[in-house]
Amino acid sequence: MTSLPGGVPARAHRPSAAVAFCPCPPLLVPAVEGRPSPETAALRAACVEAVTALLGARTEVVVVVGPGPVPGERFGAGDSGDLRGFGVDLELPFDGRPRPGGHRLPTAHAVGAWLLDQMAFAGTRLGVGPADVGQLLRDLPPTVGVLAMGDGSARRTVKAPGYLDPAAEPFDAAVATALATGDAAALAALDPGDGERLLAAGVPVWRAVGAALAGRHVTARLRHDAAPFGVGYPVADWVVA
Repeated sequence: MTSLPGGVPARAHRPSAAVAFCPCPPLLVPAVEGRPSPETAALRAACVEAVTALLGARTEVVVVVGPGPVPGERFGAGDSGDLRGFGVDLELPFDGRPRPGGHRLPTAHAVGAWLLDQMAFAGTRLGVGPADVGQLLRDLPPTVGVLAMGDGSARRTVKAPGYLDPAAEPFDAAVATALATGDAAALAALDPGDGERLLAAGVPVWRAVGAALAGRHVTARLRHDAAPFGVGYPVADWVVA
């Protein structure tokens, strides 16, 4: 039997899983947001609820999945990211203290680690990109937790980062429906071209998680679905049998 980072034994069978779907805007971190807004407070509260549900499934290992890493790249203890590009001199370790020469985290993984810190999660953390989710869900022991980090379309309004595209709202609505109903196949079938055109950064992550869990029984809850700054921010959690 092989071992994964943190001494976690790998298993041959496919385990049950718990998933929290959260967006990854840096403004989730209060130091970045500055003056609090009701919209951000509601989003942050929903993310906390989703991650609380994830960890409530007696999760032993949390795999943080986000856009950015190349296939095979892993993040773990000693790696870290920062939010200096967003005007805040803040270091966000992935797991434990940063070490010299550690990997630099993409923003999605840094924000994901911050969310786990808010819940005081002390188990094993592993950061990966979408290409590696399927294999990890086959190898990790029960119960594995997946923290899937990704935003919806950034073209929901004329003030959005990508300006307004009329297709953005229906696209995000379809994602929200899939998350609310636990429809993994619908997530797996999202069109990557539409995702790129609509600046929906979460599409690669949602497709990968959906493909890994298609055909499984899912108990789902959609906790948030709004676009207060012209970007879709869905929040949901799944328990997968």
